[in-house]
Amino acid sequence: MAPMSEDRAAQGAVLEEGAVSEGNAVRQVAGAEGGALDGRLAAAPQPAVRVEGFSFSYEGEGGRRQVLQDVSLEVEEGAFCVIVGPTGCGKTTLLRSLKPELAPVGSCGGAVEVLGHPVLRDGRAVPCEDGGLDRRMSAAAVGYVMQDPAMQIVCDTVWHELAFGLENLGTPPDEMRRRVAEVAHFFGIEPWVRQSTEDLSGGQMQTVNLAAVLALRPRLLLLDEPTAQLDPNACKRFLYLLARVNRELGITVVMATHAPEDVADYATCRIDLGEVGGLGSREALCRSLAPRWQRRQSALAQQREAGAEALSAREACFRYRRDSDWVLRGLDMQVVRGSVHAVVGGNGCGKSTLLKLLAGILKPQRGKVVNPWSSSQAYLPQDPKALFVCDTVEEELAEWRGRCGYSAQDEEVALSRFGLVECRRQHPYDLSGGQRQKLALAKLLLADPQLLFLDEPTKGLDPSSCADEVRLIRALADEGRTVVLVTHDLDFALAAADEASMVFDGELACTEPVDRFFANNLVYRPNKESRLFGALL
Repeated sequence: MAPMSEDRAAQGAVLEEGAVSEGNAVRQVAGAEGGALDGRLAAAPQPAVRVEGFSFSYEGEGGRRQVLQDVSLEVEEGAFCVIVGPTGCGKTTLLRSLKPELAPVGSCGGAVEVLGHPVLRDGRAVPCEDGGLDRRMSAAAVGYVMQDPAMQIVCDTVWHELAFGLENLGTPPDEMRRRVAEVAHFFGIEPWVRQSTEDLSGGQMQTVNLAAVLALRPRLLLLDEPTAQLDPNACKRFLYLLARVNRELGITVVMATHAPEDVADYATCRIDLGEVGGLGSREALCRSLAPRWQRRQSALAQQREAGAEALSAREACFRYRRDSDWVLRGLDMQVVRGSVHAVVGGNGCGKSTLLKLLAGILKPQRGKVVNPWSSSQAYLPQDPKALFVCDTVEEELAEWRGRCGYSAQDEEVALSRFGLVECRRQHPYDLSGGQRQKLALAKLLLADPQLLFLDEPTKGLDPSSCADEVRLIRALADEGRTVVLVTHDLDFALAAADEASMVFDGELACTEPVDRFFANNLVYRPNKESRLFGALL
């Protein structure tokens, strides 16, 4: 297995090796070059996390489904450890098992130790009277940032959310105000600290979640794909701040991610749960896409000359309350029929609001939206659970069979196409984040829409699954269907889209063919190398 980056290849050393389901290996790689952090690690004999022979299976109507098998690893105190692996390999299960209150329900075996306290012994939870973590210590010392930011928000305003954990621990008011002020400044939250949490974007919610956890001053910080809904600038800033938390405060960080290259400069070790895949270059991908881009732009130019618009917005304005600022102000947008149109921009700039306006979920207070395909459209929300109403995956896919006219055989094809056959009898809420994305998209495509709206469609997907989605979206466009997607994943936008628009100050700052759009940008540019590019080449 390759270490975090080519520059660190000579530093990598395999520390441990175990096995997971389907015979995949768990490997732990660490930097060996001396430095301030490495010196601190060498002096710390007690690991923050120790897992020995850990196995886990989920129970369901379809029987037992093994997720992890005989996993053994150690994370030293003060480390910055990233956990990588394909969608559904057990990253979230492993992280949740390190915090007793969030431990998943199922059959498990082996031993888990956190901050010197046994959490699991011989597959059974260890009570606090036998040395296990009590609830107060776990709440204060072990922080957790979930994959779905909305699930962790409990208060009506940002300020109260930041103070919620401190209030539950009985922190004195003066100390509480100090800690809230400190983390709000640290994460740049002051401009919207009094804002309603309902009005936050997904990325802003995630930032608030991290700040609220950090206010508790934990010793161990567990993060489940925390950058999945952050724009590129916010992602880099978030990871930089996370590295400062690790290096300056000595807080141990364990983070699950599908993009280890993003944290290559900060991480001290990496644990692979299964195959990860190799890197590919942006330059090589652009060369391979050049013929497609030329062919697609020629076809779309003909559509544009013929006036074949799939939808349009003219002078569209929208705000959520009469006394609030305009989210969108005088926005104009045209989407050509049969195109893949990507919308990018910073967190909270109004991308999801724009998508809802185009889909007719929200109505503009001024201006108008023209959508001739409204009777044959599908909308994938940022939270795919909003689409789920059934008890199993296969029932979910069958829900619209009578109304949309597809067959049981079509459902079987969808299960196979999206890699959900083994999950067919699981409850949708028991799936991993990436699997929920796949299920939601599979359900929408069974309805055979001509116009598809996708809000952060790659959230939780590993590079291989993301590459499959790129191919799927390209195929839909080649069939003449129209796709409008909102994304922070610029690698995905480059590979999948025909045109791209940037939202700024309530308007579209620019709209260009995707190759020119990214070539002309200084900041909003895809990575030079990524595993998605490697999966597509």
